[in-house]
Amino acid sequence: MTSTTRLTVAQALVRFLAAQYTERDGVRRRLIAATWGVFGHGNVAGLGQALVEYPDAMPYHQGRNEQSMVHAAVGFARQSNRLSTHAVTTSIGPGATNLVTGAALATVNHLPVLLLPGDVFATRPADPVLQQLQVPHAGDVSVNDCLRPVSKYFDRITRPDALIPAALQAMRVLTDPVETGAVTLALPQDVQAEGFDWPEEFFAERTWNVRRPGPDPIELGEAVRAVRGARRPLVIAGGGVHHSRAEEALAEFAEATGIPVASTQAGKGSLRWDHPQDVGGIGHTGTAAADELARTADLVIGVGTRYTDFTTASGTLFAGEGVRFLNINIASFDGHKMSGTPLVADARSGLEELTEALELHDHRVDPAYVTEYTEDKERWEQRVEACFEAEEPDLRPTQPQVVGALDAVVDESDVIINAAGSLPGDLHKLWRSRSRDQYHVEYGYSCMGYEIPAAIGVKLAAPDRPVWALVGDGTYLMMPTEIVTAVQEGIAIKVLIVQNHGYASIGGLSESVGGERFGTAYRFRSDDGTYTGAKLPVDLAANAASLGMRVLRARTVRDLGDVLAEARAADTPTCVYVETETADTVSGAPPAQAWWDVPVAETATRPSAVKAREVYERHVATRRRHL
Repeated sequence: MTSTTRLTVAQALVRFLAAQYTERDGVRRRLIAATWGVFGHGNVAGLGQALVEYPDAMPYHQGRNEQSMVHAAVGFARQSNRLSTHAVTTSIGPGATNLVTGAALATVNHLPVLLLPGDVFATRPADPVLQQLQVPHAGDVSVNDCLRPVSKYFDRITRPDALIPAALQAMRVLTDPVETGAVTLALPQDVQAEGFDWPEEFFAERTWNVRRPGPDPIELGEAVRAVRGARRPLVIAGGGVHHSRAEEALAEFAEATGIPVASTQAGKGSLRWDHPQDVGGIGHTGTAAADELARTADLVIGVGTRYTDFTTASGTLFAGEGVRFLNINIASFDGHKMSGTPLVADARSGLEELTEALELHDHRVDPAYVTEYTEDKERWEQRVEACFEAEEPDLRPTQPQVVGALDAVVDESDVIINAAGSLPGDLHKLWRSRSRDQYHVEYGYSCMGYEIPAAIGVKLAAPDRPVWALVGDGTYLMMPTEIVTAVQEGIAIKVLIVQNHGYASIGGLSESVGGERFGTAYRFRSDDGTYTGAKLPVDLAANAASLGMRVLRARTVRDLGDVLAEARAADTPTCVYVETETADTVSGAPPAQAWWDVPVAETATRPSAVKAREVYERHVATRRRHL
C-alpha cells in the first residue's frame, strides 16, 4: 500500500519544490532555490502558511513589487546559467496581474521562473469575491488568464490531486533548454488551504537532466561544406552561447579557423573584448568593425541567436551578394531563420563537433581577411578611447565618459546590469567585457525597471562579486522600490544613477523620425503648453537615500572615478549619482552604425517629419528577405 502524508496543497507544493534538482556536466543544483512573496488574501493562508510551516525547506525573500520580484528571480536564473531559479507568489488580484511584464521578459529571454499567483475560489462560495474580474460569458476566467500568452506552461490547480501532474510538467518546462521561460501554476485560494493525502513518492528527490543534444551527421556535413566554401565568414554569438557555457568552444572555433566573432546584446562577452577574433557588438547598436564585416560577409554563422531586428538592422545589414546563413541553435525554430542551413544542437556540442570536423581539413580563412578585421578592430578601439577621454575634467561627464570611468575601476569579477534607455546602445558599442558573464544587458524585452531587482537576484547567485545596476533617471523612477529589499537583507548591490532629465534614448529616436522629442523631457510646461520649461527639481539621490541606501554624488569627470572606486569597495548597498551633459551640448557615443526600422509618418506638414520620411524611404528600400 502506498504511504501517504496529509498536507495542504500549498504545503505539498513547498515540499515538492524543495526536492527538485538540475544536473548538467556532472554539476547538481537545487532548481527552486528560494521563493519571493507579497502576501494578500489570495495566498496568505495558503503558500504563506506553508512557508511558515517549512522554513528549512524553502528560503523566503520579501519583495515590494510583484513585477520586480520576477526580475530578481530572472537575474538569479541568468547568473545561475538557467540551472537554478526562484519562485514568485502573489495574491489573486493586482498582485497577479503585476506579474505579466516580468513573465514576458522571462519568456522572451528563455529564462526560467516559476510563478505561483493566487486565484479566485475554485468552489465559488461567493461570486464575485474581492478583486475578482467577472466575465459574464466565461465563468472559468480570472485575471490570471492574462499570464497564458507570456507563459511557456500554464495550469490552474482547481483540485488538490491535479497538482501532481501539473507540478511535474512545470519542472519539465523549467529545465528544458528549448522551452524554458515563465511557468505559471495558478492556485485558487481555497484549494491552496485544502488538505489531501499525498503519496510520499511525490516528495522524493528528483534530478532533471539539462541535456546537450549533438548535431545530426547530415546537418554537420552541410555545415562543414558551408564554412569551407566561404571567403568572408562571420560568427554572430547570441545568448545561447552563454546559456550552454559554450564560450571556450567558441574561442577554440574562432582560433582554429580565424573567423571573426561579433556579438548580440545577449551574446556580448562570449569572447573577451581583447580576444583577437572579437570585433564587438553587431547591428544597430554595434561597432563599425562588426557591421562592415556583416555587410560584406558571404556566410553568417549564427550561434544561439534569434536574429532580432537590432541584430539584422531590420533586414538591411547582410548585404553581400549571395550571402548565406548557418545557424547553430538548440531550437529548431531559430535554427531555420534567415532561410539558413540549420545545425540543430546545443551550442557547445555543435561548436565542438564543427571545430573538430574543420580541423580535419586544416581549414582557416585567408590571412588578408584576418589583417583586414584586425585593423578595423584597432581603429574602433581608438574611437572608444576618444569617447572615454575628457578634455575638461572639471565639467560634468558625458554618458560615454561615465561608462569609461566605470570601465577603469572594474575587473573581471564585476557584473554590469542594464536593460533600457540609451545605455544599452552605448554599452554594446563601448563596454570592454572581461569575463563571460560580466555583461548582463536585458535587451530581449528591454524592460525599464529591470536593473535594480535583477541586481539583487544576481548578487544572491554570486554573493562574492561586485554587482552594478546602471539606470537612467527614467528607469529609476519606474521601479526603485527593491532598494528597500537590498537594504533590509544587506545585499550590497551598487546602483549607478545617470541623470539626464528625461527619456534620452527615445528623445533622440523621436528627433530622428520627425517626432521632435515630443513628450520625452522631464521639464515643466512652458507657456505654449509643451514640456520645454525648467528642469524638474527632482533629487533622485535624496530619494535613494530615503530608501536606506548610502549615496555618493559625483559632480565632475575628475571625481567620478574616485566615487565609483569607493562604491565598489563598499560592503553595503551603495548608490552613485551623477548628472551628465546631454548630447545637445557635448558629443556622445559614436552614432548608430546600422539602421533600425521605426516607421515614419507617410504624410505630414511639419518639415522634420517630411525630412525624416525621405531618409526612411531610402533605408527601407535596402531591406531584403533572405530566401
